[in-house]
Amino acid sequence: MIRNESEYQEAVRRLRDERDRLAEHVRRLEGLGLAADETKRALDPLRSFHDQLAEEVESYEHLKRGEMGELTNLHGLGSTLVALRIALGLTQRELAERLGVHESQVSRDERNEYHAISVDRASRILDALGVELRSAFEEPLRGFRNEPSGAGQTGG
Repeated sequence: MIRNESEYQEAVRRLRDERDRLAEHVRRLEGLGLAADETKRALDPLRSFHDQLAEEVESYEHLKRGEMGELTNLHGLGSTLVALRIALGLTQRELAERLGVHESQVSRDERNEYHAISVDRASRILDALGVELRSAFEEPLRGFRNEPSGAGQTGG
């Protein structure tokens, strides 16, 4: 996951370099007269890396535009906190200032995607971001009830 503008710029540069490298490999392999399946096998790892890098760049660009997904049952809370900071246009330094911690702490936390973060700490980060997290419980399946043992049974 790209976490800041300098990582984004580096990823864009690498993506451009990889695109050029991939095109060069295609030219070389075509010059060798390989069969199409052999060329594909040779290029698949390079294309896979290129596609993954392009996906990361695209994801960061979506976040910069404020396009975020949903958070379900707090799964992915850490990456959501990082995404919120990016979507709000804040740097790690600015978030650190709002939290009253050193920038290296935010950088380390984000690199680890806030692994094992406490609810209190998540709440402080959300407050520093100026974001309100609302949650609601989905209605249980109709007909399902957690009845006490023996309830609903007829005596006999």
